[in-house]
Amino acid sequence: MTYPYENLENFTLPSLLERSVALYGDENSFGNVGQRPMKYSEFNDKVHEMIDLLQKNGIKKGDKVLLLSENMPNWSIAYFAVTYFGGVIVPVLVDFHPSDVHHIIRHSEAHAVFVSQKHLQTIEECEEKSIKCIVILDTLEMIENSTSQSYISRLTQGIASLEKISGSKKTHTKPNENDLAAIIYTSGTTGHSKGVMLSHKNLVTNALASHSKVTIDKSDVFLSILPLAHTLECTVGMLIPVLHGASVYYIDKAPTPSVLLKAFEIVRPTFILSVPLIIEKIYKNKILAKFNSSFIVKNLYEIGFIRKKLNMVAGKKLLETFGGRLRFFGIGGAALSPFVEQFLIEANFPYIIGYGLTETSPLVAGSSLGQKPKLKSTGTPFVGVEVQIKNKDVNTGEGEIIVRGPNVMLGYYKDEEKTKEVMDGEWFLTGDLGYLDADGFLFISGRSKNVIIGSSGKNIYPEQIESIINQNENVLDSLVMEQNEKLIARVHLDYEFLDKKFNAHQSPDAKVKEEIKNLLKEMQEEVNSQLASYAKISNFVEQIEPFVKTPTKKIKRYLYTS
Repeated sequence: MTYPYENLENFTLPSLLERSVALYGDENSFGNVGQRPMKYSEFNDKVHEMIDLLQKNGIKKGDKVLLLSENMPNWSIAYFAVTYFGGVIVPVLVDFHPSDVHHIIRHSEAHAVFVSQKHLQTIEECEEKSIKCIVILDTLEMIENSTSQSYISRLTQGIASLEKISGSKKTHTKPNENDLAAIIYTSGTTGHSKGVMLSHKNLVTNALASHSKVTIDKSDVFLSILPLAHTLECTVGMLIPVLHGASVYYIDKAPTPSVLLKAFEIVRPTFILSVPLIIEKIYKNKILAKFNSSFIVKNLYEIGFIRKKLNMVAGKKLLETFGGRLRFFGIGGAALSPFVEQFLIEANFPYIIGYGLTETSPLVAGSSLGQKPKLKSTGTPFVGVEVQIKNKDVNTGEGEIIVRGPNVMLGYYKDEEKTKEVMDGEWFLTGDLGYLDADGFLFISGRSKNVIIGSSGKNIYPEQIESIINQNENVLDSLVMEQNEKLIARVHLDYEFLDKKFNAHQSPDAKVKEEIKNLLKEMQEEVNSQLASYAKISNFVEQIEPFVKTPTKKIKRYLYTS
């Protein structure tokens, strides 16, 4: 397999960085919104400073280094520094409970930690003796770690003596492309974490494969809003920009709507990577709400050709909201509601839907920028990635999606049994159900473990029903599940919207509760009118508290269905 990139010696992260520094040294790399970004040459200098610091403190090839921090420019410095000489980076989502972080430190046998000041206490509370050094990511300065200072002091003195005798500094041992580069823990449940092992080749070839879907160059500007510890943002929002010499900006405040709008105005990004929830909220709360605020427009919106005209106008305004230069809005991490995608198509909005998993580094399939998308499809496989359907249904062509390619993980860290469960030779068994159409476009039906077998024996995909429920302007989230052999839907309503709708502050609680009860009944009838007889919902239950979600905003179903 060949990729159209010159000056890339091999599929390793050091090779990728060296190529980019040689080609784009004077271009902007990483920065915070409203601040001067580093040039790629400056970025490279800082990476090598960190390499020296780590190696002088006893960190060597194969050692694991934890990275616990919110997004910031120095996150990438730590990532490339650790992997440059063959260390193994262990990025951890900041949403994880401290006990989960401590478990990951022990399980990965981390010897060093990069941590932001905000999360330092979590590391300080860990009593693991294997940690040789702790670096504050905000300043890239090492702090004292009393359990290992005597060892570090002796080691540093020894290195200094050797350098004095030899007259030269120690050279780096670079990794091979099949060496382990990163361990990504996909779960925050202590004792049940799966550490996905990704090699240099896994990550670099996945970044290189982007050329088959979209053209990127050094003038492109990324605004990063998803956590870098998630493989989707790490590959698409960090490695791919580095590959092309593009710049990336981070928001150093809580991403409230007003902060995001200001960031769009300042950065005027050309690329944004998002999860469906963000664009779904914008559509429902801003665009659809505006259309529905007028009785006349609301009724006109039901007419096909008028709806398309209105959506085109709304699409232009939406692009202006994002700064006016947006040419790529990537959506991944969960399924996008078809009704929102229909709007994006009719609005000529430059969106791309991608499909992948942590175990596949993560990209498997995606739509191509500039080509007409297929509604509900996640596009075609990336170059070098093979997709097949296992145990295909003879009538629907549906079955389990399996993947083969240089992007497939090395396995789960310290867990051969779980690795064997998901590997069939070179093929990775995704656990997702779907089908390929005649043009090679992939369609996802849902997770195999979420499928509900109806009384007629037919498969019911809760995700598909939830997308219908979530179209309702009164709904924020929903979860379809089986209870006592019947389908029920737990629905988390938009209470802020309903307070205005029902004039709640001036109405008795009993009346508001009755209004909500009637609303749920109406919603149930409306949704069931769009479902097959075997998939109809027997009851809509109010979910008062927000659902607990993953970092990519998917509901943690097991908390409600077990």
